[in-house]
Amino acid sequence: MTTKKLVEKITQLIFEKKGSEVKVIELKTVSAIADYFVLCSADSDTQVRAIADNIDKSLRDKGIKLWHKEGTTALQWVLLDYVDIVIHVFQKDIRAYYNLEKLWSDAPIMEVEDKPKKVRAVKPKTEKIETKPKKVRAVKPKTKKVESEG
Repeated sequence: MTTKKLVEKITQLIFEKKGSEVKVIELKTVSAIADYFVLCSADSDTQVRAIADNIDKSLRDKGIKLWHKEGTTALQWVLLDYVDIVIHVFQKDIRAYYNLEKLWSDAPIMEVEDKPKKVRAVKPKTEKIETKPKKVRAVKPKTKKVESEG
């Protein structure tokens, strides 16, 4: 799997756990630290853990080994280092405080949006209920002929 494809997979794994504000910083041209930083925000420490664990488990299942992990005790900023790609999972206020996007502003930064899965609308099966009244035919009443006497 190419590094670029791996970045796409990582962003997909982030969105699976409802991560937000996903950005990819391409560091290749400005630093030897890594090729990419992937940043995302989470609303709580529980969500930070869920995102980090989802990435770690899914990539491990594909045979991609994690080189280094930090921040799993406080769960405010978890760092997952895959050598070429470093993932930063932040709680929103911590991300705003450290502002890595500004720190690395000389590198290309791409914002990634969640692509909704294609959903095909299916019409529900409904029973046919006849709502029209049956046709009623007007019938003339039969009249008797009465002969008059007289």
